Amino acid sequence: MAGTPTHSVTNQPPPLSGYDVFAADRALVDAVERYTGPDELDEVRGELSALGRAAGSAQLQEWADQADENPPRLRTHDRYGHRIDEVDFHPAWHRLLGKGVSAGLTGAWTRPSGHVRRAAGFLVWTQVEAGNCCPLSMTHAAVPALRADPELAAEWEPRLTSTVYDRALRPPGQKPGAVFGMGMTEKQGGSDVRANTTEALPLAEAGTYALTGHKWFCSAPMSDGFLVLAQAPGGLTCFLVPRVLADGTRNVFRLQRLKDKLGNRSNASAEVEFDGTWARWVGEEGRGVRTIIGMVSATRLDCALGSAGLMRQAVAQAVHHATYREAFGGKLADKPLMRNVLADLALESEAATALALRLAAAYDDGGERERAFLRLAVPVAKFWITKRCAPLVVEAAECLGGNGYVEESGLPRLVRESPLNSVWEGAGNVQALDALRALRREPAALDACLTEIGRAHGGDHRLDRAVKDLFAELADLDGIETRARRLAERLALVLQGSLLVRHAPPEVADAFCASRLGGDHGATFGTLPAGLDLKPVVDRARPTV
Repeated sequence: MAGTPTHSVTNQPPPLSGYDVFAADRALVDAVERYTGPDELDEVRGELSALGRAAGSAQLQEWADQADENPPRLRTHDRYGHRIDEVDFHPAWHRLLGKGVSAGLTGAWTRPSGHVRRAAGFLVWTQVEAGNCCPLSMTHAAVPALRADPELAAEWEPRLTSTVYDRALRPPGQKPGAVFGMGMTEKQGGSDVRANTTEALPLAEAGTYALTGHKWFCSAPMSDGFLVLAQAPGGLTCFLVPRVLADGTRNVFRLQRLKDKLGNRSNASAEVEFDGTWARWVGEEGRGVRTIIGMVSATRLDCALGSAGLMRQAVAQAVHHATYREAFGGKLADKPLMRNVLADLALESEAATALALRLAAAYDDGGERERAFLRLAVPVAKFWITKRCAPLVVEAAECLGGNGYVEESGLPRLVRESPLNSVWEGAGNVQALDALRALRREPAALDACLTEIGRAHGGDHRLDRAVKDLFAELADLDGIETRARRLAERLALVLQGSLLVRHAPPEVADAFCASRLGGDHGATFGTLPAGLDLKPVVDRARPTV
């Protein structure tokens, strides 16, 4: 018996698929063009557009769904009872990770404009599936820590910056490329790594140790090597722990369990036990934090970049939906209140992108002033951008109504992922206190940030007034630790305001300064003041399919 259709599908937007994720993000394109050397610009744009087209393709979106829906599985033993400590990933995970490696997302340190091109690529790639970005980030970030030991750097850096992904567990010397992980957190200490109890006993060979202890969080446990902290006779020290030793035997790397996480479900995070585990020191005994801090700083920037990527994808989905959806006699995006919401979200997203890419450009510069700038600006940006991610993504999902609450829309995955970067690599209080530490101990860091902010002096009266308020905040040191979050927030906002006043379209800068710096903004998104020209702000954020 022939069926009769009960209705036709109407008033639904087409899928946001088959587009260039990079080229459709005008704020990101502008930042890349601003910070890339003219000799590399055509090459960089070509690379990023190729990655953007892949990221926007239906094929990779399918892989992302598969990787998220089929989380990794722990296998402690093989069928015969041998201890193997392996994690099985869905093939889609390996395809995504391999694509990220081949796109150069671990190779920033060796190419002209390498950090800007890599940061833009990381921001694009996060929008596909954020879980595989964790090993990409740690592999990239391990390089500055390894450079504390030139011999180790010479051995490992070519593998970490390689564009070849080799998933096999075998001796590193036999692999064309390698990925890295990190293990610092322990049960009793959390972010207080100086409370770590893992013990490192020297072996006969100089620079080698046997580790005994545990790590409470170790992400991407199938990596080729890990940087960890342990207590050596001379104090807390950084070590390199290879997964497979040079003779082909497995290092003692016992996976106790995988964490059942809110989001980031495609990526394995494990509890690891060391029991006579072979390790090689990196740097000197007792200087573990100083050695690994370069890795921590780079991963913190990636937290900001990752959150900026999640925000951008959420805004793109919301604007795309509202562009096609009709309600109450017209396009949803043209309704004044919805336009206010979309513009507000777009401002937050663009400000996050602008600040994160500015930090990447400071890495490329490498000068003393830029290093000082990073010392304060990285914890400030990590604090603020990651904090803004979750409320933005939830609001963007609401723009889709009930459709945004359904897994097929992709928004629930973004919602689950959105708090992650605020927690990883030091939660909000850690970042705010680190910024305070930089203010107290490194005057050049504040000077560099104020110089950066001052480049927009006179460009907007609300920004100028906010800078004066910041000076007053800095001048009052009484109870400053209690106000550390407030200070970090204000510093982040004036940095973002300075960048947008100098580089963004006037409508974007005006709306940002009026709402974020002028105080004319409510406690929720969609409360921008009257009199702003919001249509160009929304149009700028609209992805072109």
